[in-house]
Amino acid sequence: MSAATAASYLESIHHLILWSGYMTSTVSDHYANHLGPIYSWMVGDFHTASASMSDYFDHIGITTNSSGCAIDLGCGHGVQTIPLAERGLRVVALDTCQHLLDELETKAEGLQIQTVHDDLLTFTNYIHEPIETIVCMGDTLTHLDSQDQIIQLIKNVAKALAPNGILCLSFRDYTTNELKGDARFIPVRSDEKRIHTCFLEYQPDFVCVHDILHTKASDGWEMSVSSYSKLRLSPNDVEQAAKDQRLQLINRFEKRGMIYLAFQRNSEENVAQ
Repeated sequence: MSAATAASYLESIHHLILWSGYMTSTVSDHYANHLGPIYSWMVGDFHTASASMSDYFDHIGITTNSSGCAIDLGCGHGVQTIPLAERGLRVVALDTCQHLLDELETKAEGLQIQTVHDDLLTFTNYIHEPIETIVCMGDTLTHLDSQDQIIQLIKNVAKALAPNGILCLSFRDYTTNELKGDARFIPVRSDEKRIHTCFLEYQPDFVCVHDILHTKASDGWEMSVSSYSKLRLSPNDVEQAAKDQRLQLINRFEKRGMIYLAFQRNSEENVAQ
């Protein structure tokens, strides 16, 4: 594709998005109708992704301790769930996308995994003991509607964790280095049959994510577009919310634009009310 053709293509997509306005889907609808069926393709090789997550869990010291129970909030098709279960943990895996839960169940044979089709904020309905590990990863945290929901989730997590229990979060920081112009078009993945591109539009508290999918058909390419909102979430604010619940930061790093935070509940302190 020539530079002129590429520029014309980007301009046409931009006009389409502007024409469509800000009629965003809910997160659950966006995944059910648009992203869920291509999610595993978008992520790439599952074993590579889950092995990388397993290495991360090793690094921060996630093992089976007293209760042997973990929660995966927004589990998707199991990139975090499987390596947690392979450690011997019993994992409750929540997601609002049934398609992804079905994919996870095909990978869960022989492992102690309970899949739950529900919103991550309801996770306390599915636990009956202190939890060793709670993870909310892959930008799931930004799917919540407000900063207040973030704070409430962290409060509930802190109360649910066993002494010395670990909370792992990962999300993209949309509060710094705001993209401008054509840089807002982000190529996600492509092959001979599909092209997936994201376009970002920034609002004061949210970023509107337009997922643009081109699929090869017998008579050419077909395009589908679906949009949803993500919170512009500051890593420092998340750290403070955890600190307010007396969760200690034990690891922080950034990889390809994703912020990773790991916290531990102090065994000798009560959680703030």
